[in-house]
Amino acid sequence: MFKNGAIDRLTNILRDVDAEYELFCKVKKNPSINTVLDAIEKMKEFQPDTVIGIGGGSPIDVAKAAAVFYEYPELDIKNPDNLILPKMRKKVRLIAIPSTSGTGTEVTRASVLTYDDMNLKIGLKCDAFIPDVAVLDAALTLSMPKSIVAETGMDALTHAIECYINKNIDEFTEVLAEGAIKGLIRYLPLSYEYENYDFREKVHIYSSMAGCAFSNVGLGMAHGISHALGGRFDLSHGLLNAIALPYVLLFNSRDEKVKERLNNISSMIGNDIIEEIIKLNRKIGIPLSLKDASLDEGEFLNEFESLLENSMKGSTRVNPAKVTLDDMRVILRSIYYGRLEDLKIQS
Repeated sequence: MFKNGAIDRLTNILRDVDAEYELFCKVKKNPSINTVLDAIEKMKEFQPDTVIGIGGGSPIDVAKAAAVFYEYPELDIKNPDNLILPKMRKKVRLIAIPSTSGTGTEVTRASVLTYDDMNLKIGLKCDAFIPDVAVLDAALTLSMPKSIVAETGMDALTHAIECYINKNIDEFTEVLAEGAIKGLIRYLPLSYEYENYDFREKVHIYSSMAGCAFSNVGLGMAHGISHALGGRFDLSHGLLNAIALPYVLLFNSRDEKVKERLNNISSMIGNDIIEEIIKLNRKIGIPLSLKDASLDEGEFLNEFESLLENSMKGSTRVNPAKVTLDDMRVILRSIYYGRLEDLKIQS
C-alpha cells in the first residue's frame, strides 16, 4: 500500500480536508488477535471518530475488529466462545477500501482472526463489523502480483460457489452468487494474464458481489478446512480455498440437492464445474494439492489430529452434505496428496 502509492493518495485526501490521522501498519497475513489489541491501544491514544481499513482482507478485518472492540472495551476478544457481539457501532465510522479482489470483507459482517493458542482462524460475526462505506477502486488492484490475483480471485469464487450450494440460499442471494460465479470464471483468467484495469475492475466487483452473497447465507467445508490449515500453517487463505475447493465439491456432490445445483452451475458455464475449477487452478498457477504447495509432509502428519478436529469447526458445521470425522480424515489426506479419486462415490 505504500509502494503502490495508495497510502499517499489517502493521506493527501485527509490533509486536504484538515483531518488528523494516525497510521497503523503492523498487519501481516493471517493476523492474530494480538494485532487487533495493538491497534486498539493506538486508538485509545488517538481517539478516532473514523477507522479506515485499506489493503487486502487482513488489514480490513483488523480494522473491523479494532473498531468494534475499541467501542466496546468490556468485550474480551481472547474468549471467542463466550462473546456476545453488538449489532451496531455508534462511536466510530468504518470505511473499507480493498486492494485485493477476494475476501469481500468490505461488505460482510465477519472479521477473520487467528487465535494462536488454538492454532485456528475464527470468523467472528456481527452486524457492527459491516463497514459504513466500501470503496471499490480497481486502480488499487493493478499492483497485485499474479500469485495474489490468483489466490484472492479463487477465494472469491469459493465464496460464490459455497454460497450457491448452501441450503440456506434464497432467491435474492442466488442471483448474486450466480452472477459472481459466471463473472469470476470468465474474468479471473484475464485479470491474471493481463494487468488490465477493465479486467481487474470486473473481478473486483464480482468479488464484492460474492461477499454480499455469502454474508447473507453462509459458506461450507472448504472454508472450515482452510481456516484450520491457515491457523496452523502460514499459508494464504485464498490459496488454501483454491486447493480444497474441487475436493470439497466432489464430496458434496453425493448430496442430491447439491448435485443439482452443481449441474446448474455447469450448465451456466458450459463445462463441468469441478473440471473447470481444476483447469482454472492449473492456468493461474494454483497447485493441485497441499503437498505440491510445499507443505511439509512430516509437519502435516504430525499436526493431523489437531487439523482434523479444527476442520470440523466453523463453516464445516453448515456444509450442505453431512461430514463425519472419518469423512474428514479421507478429505484432508486427499487434499494433501492430490487424490481426488478417493472422494468419488463408489457404484
